[in-house]
Amino acid sequence: MFGRRSVAPEPRRAAQPSAASDETRLIARIIERDPRAFEDLYRLYHPRLTRFLRNIVGRPSVVEEVLNDTLMVVWDQPERYNGQSKVSTWIFAIAYRKGLNARRSQDEPMEDKLADIRASDEPGPDRPLDRSQLQQVLLSAMSELSADHRAVVDLTYFHDMGYREIAQIMDCPVDTVKTRMFHARRRLRGALAGELADWL
Repeated sequence: MFGRRSVAPEPRRAAQPSAASDETRLIARIIERDPRAFEDLYRLYHPRLTRFLRNIVGRPSVVEEVLNDTLMVVWDQPERYNGQSKVSTWIFAIAYRKGLNARRSQDEPMEDKLADIRASDEPGPDRPLDRSQLQQVLLSAMSELSADHRAVVDLTYFHDMGYREIAQIMDCPVDTVKTRMFHARRRLRGALAGELADWL
């Protein structure tokens, strides 16, 4: 029905600036002490770091403090970003270290922040799960994992990061990340049932 015809190649379009290059420019402006650049970066990373740190720290009352400590490093020492990785990798690495330190300093056991999710969002047999519900169920199951395993799962499923980037954030070999993901998935599959386990 459709005949083949030769098509002249389209002229190359100018490359659109990527989010990564936008973030690199924000860091360059922060080095110049531009407060508006820092505000833009703060707004960009606040929701992402909040989700990540909830899984690492566990106690909501500490999350905001660790998040602010993380972003203060960005403001106080932006020149530490050397361009060898993405800005997000550098910022998440700071957050990961600060989150682990905060977790170690907690004397009480981690709160089960997802107990209410288990009660309210438990899917019934006639309730198909959409992606957001799958994420809620996954978060609930993740509360049983160690902090390192939660970090690997969180960065993979909620921040779409690859193993190499996660290895940079966690300052460990890529094979260690793969091993942590293997064990985390095995434990999560044990906690989840049927189609939910297949989603992993």
